[in-house]
Amino acid sequence: MSSHLLSLAIWVPIAGALVVLATGERNTNLSRWLALVTAILGFLVTLPLYSGFDHTTSDMQFSEALPWIQRFNIGYLLGVDGISVLFILLNSFITILVVIAGWKVIEEKVAQYMAAFLIMSGLMNGIFSALDAVLFYVFFEASLIPMYLIIGVWGGPNRVYAAFKFFLYTLLGSLLMLVALIYLFFESGGSFSILEWHALPLGMTAQILLFLAFLIAFAVKVPMWPVHTWLPDAHVEAPTGGSVVLAAIMLKLGAYGFLRFSLPIAPDASHELSGMMITLSLIAVVYIGFVALVQADMKKLVAYSSISHMGFVTLGFFIFNQLGLEGALVQMISHGFVSAAMFLCIGVVYDRMHSRQIADYGGVVNTMPKYAAFFMLFSMANAGLPATSGFVGEFMVVLGAVKYNFWIGFAAATTLILGAAYTLWMYKRVVFGAVANKHVAELTDLSSRELLVMAALAVCVLWMGLYPFPVTDVMHVSVDHLLKHVAASKLL
Repeated sequence: MSSHLLSLAIWVPIAGALVVLATGERNTNLSRWLALVTAILGFLVTLPLYSGFDHTTSDMQFSEALPWIQRFNIGYLLGVDGISVLFILLNSFITILVVIAGWKVIEEKVAQYMAAFLIMSGLMNGIFSALDAVLFYVFFEASLIPMYLIIGVWGGPNRVYAAFKFFLYTLLGSLLMLVALIYLFFESGGSFSILEWHALPLGMTAQILLFLAFLIAFAVKVPMWPVHTWLPDAHVEAPTGGSVVLAAIMLKLGAYGFLRFSLPIAPDASHELSGMMITLSLIAVVYIGFVALVQADMKKLVAYSSISHMGFVTLGFFIFNQLGLEGALVQMISHGFVSAAMFLCIGVVYDRMHSRQIADYGGVVNTMPKYAAFFMLFSMANAGLPATSGFVGEFMVVLGAVKYNFWIGFAAATTLILGAAYTLWMYKRVVFGAVANKHVAELTDLSSRELLVMAALAVCVLWMGLYPFPVTDVMHVSVDHLLKHVAASKLL
């Protein structure tokens, strides 16, 4: 199936961003509306990717192939399977919400702010659809630049430190990946096609070295323990929109890399080193859960909870069964909705009180009842309550982990307890009780714009929690194909 839908998903937001930039600061209202129209258009062009997707095949669909740098056999190769198509939809949807969420909050350099998110949206769609390794690497690295600017220009008091830390961690991690890509280029006889690399007969030593090179690049992006320290700083200093995209989409890039590179290219090494990956994942789930419990800053608490939830994702990848891997993918999509909602909820009260400290709040339900209701739903989803999207993925991964090893499943299940502990304790201190001070007493409830964003995310969280089939059905055949590929290689 050939079309230009993937190119449109990549370049429509980027082209729109250039138009927004051209408006400059002459008319900030025009910049906002142009950004919103571009974001909506960018989402609409991705919808046929889902409606026209063939659920019965694991082949790449909506493929595009054009020569690019012919001397090195580098091509503009695009395509999606059941694993990647959902992330393009998620990314394009979240971009609309981020534009709406920053409508009134951002008052300086509005055009640049909106354009940065649109460019980042296009680049991340490129990451999820690239089938040429150089194209993937270009998109992968280029996506750092808009986020670096978003944190560094519109962030908090320590924004420059946080932006540099974010940029250096993620850039240095990617350099080893570049070495691995060059090695695979020569090993494959001069091809940068990722799908051709999946069929390479590599020895165990080469696979282990490649796996470790990819691990360093992708672990920083996830981020896995112990290379997670950049994330809380980046989240705390980033503006609300930056935190939303960072948690909802950017953390998924590393996890996606494991599925596109590590598992299929180095399947024997993936099995060999699965014990290490499971251990690191469980440390993230349990230890980081306890770290989240002691946070006094709401944003830091949700940032640490993201690390814990992403530990669940990497655990699902390396137990090598259908339940675990599909559960991890469902968890990635769900986390995109729930983490976005949690950071937007924190942003709503921060815009009014300019404080993220839990101790500065109390009794918010008395002045913001609508906000309290939405915040409750998203907190429950973050804790993994049944009938919310947060439960489905975690439950599937726990089932898969128990099938793999009871004690690993038991350790993973502690996240349901820890998640409830840190999320609901924060909610109780911020929302319940008597009005804590005059600042809380002066709070106003959600505006119609904020209500729209919250309602959209609430629908997604409940829909995925009550009826996840449209999500799991798309990925099923592709996940099955990946697991068979990894298992078959292990038997050789």
